[in-house]
Amino acid sequence: MRSIWNGAISFGLVSIPIKLVNATESRSISFRQIHTEDGGRIRYRKVCELDDKEISSAEIGKAYEDADGTMIPITDEDLASLPLPTAKTIDIVAFVPASEIDPLQMDAAYYLSANGVPAAKPYTLLREALKRSKKVAIAKFALRGRERLGMLRVVDDVIAMHGLLWPDEIRQPEGVAPDAEVKIRDAELDLADALMDTLGEVDIESLHDDYRTAVEELIAAKAQGVELEPERAPAAGGGKVIDLMAALESSVKAAKEARGGEGEGVARAAEVTELKPRKRATKAAAKKTAAKAAPKETGAKKSTVTTKETAAAKSTAKSTTKKAAAKKTTPRKRASA
Repeated sequence: MRSIWNGAISFGLVSIPIKLVNATESRSISFRQIHTEDGGRIRYRKVCELDDKEISSAEIGKAYEDADGTMIPITDEDLASLPLPTAKTIDIVAFVPASEIDPLQMDAAYYLSANGVPAAKPYTLLREALKRSKKVAIAKFALRGRERLGMLRVVDDVIAMHGLLWPDEIRQPEGVAPDAEVKIRDAELDLADALMDTLGEVDIESLHDDYRTAVEELIAAKAQGVELEPERAPAAGGGKVIDLMAALESSVKAAKEARGGEGEGVARAAEVTELKPRKRATKAAAKKTAAKAAPKETGAKKSTVTTKETAAAKSTAKSTTKKAAAKKTTPRKRASA
């Protein structure tokens, strides 16, 4: 990889010669502007507004535009005369936990390569010190004419540096959060957790740019004179969610199907959503049990009534027998008198 900057890391009194290499590259497909009528290339020419003449790069300088539109010329010599101690040095100023760095500050990434054999030992020393401390180094460096902030960390066996934005370059998120007060229920959070568990982790290496692949296929087809059939674009998201719970449950179900039914989170979600049906089933079972028990109780009542009626009949019969016996006895007493 071609180095874009040569200098040294200042680690206290230790100086480590290094080369700066881009750690990332853009894979996006770029297009040229053309005249749609004849396909001619559209180019931009640098023209002076005063004399309307095209100017070469050697004739172009820098200037700062004041608020009133006045141009203040600034030469390379003016900039070179400014005190810039980090012009050729990555000056480490502190070591802090990585958690103290706001990801919003992250900018371009670079690899730092030891420049020459003598740099190998101090380079390795700094690398191992960063590993053991589990901290990152905060440094100041100059690149492309301005001083910048950087963060040094270890990636595999290489020291990497992330350019950082200065704290005053991070805008405050004023007016970004929702104005309305929103209350989230525990059931909604449970479903959100289940959806997160269902989606699970992903191997970043397996992700790729589908749009770029489609553009490459389109270009290849056009080059061969083949017209591709336009594909229907997926439905645009971002609409209003009428039922958040229903949307979450549908998302969990879709994620479960996409994952082939795997994931403990889905099982937990299913248990949560099935609690109500189980309660209803219990009530229904209770009703059925009561219904089955009812005939037995009716039969018992009938049996009880029949027994009482039988006893009453027997009692009536005994009473009738006694009365009949009394009637027969009375006339005998009268005849004897």
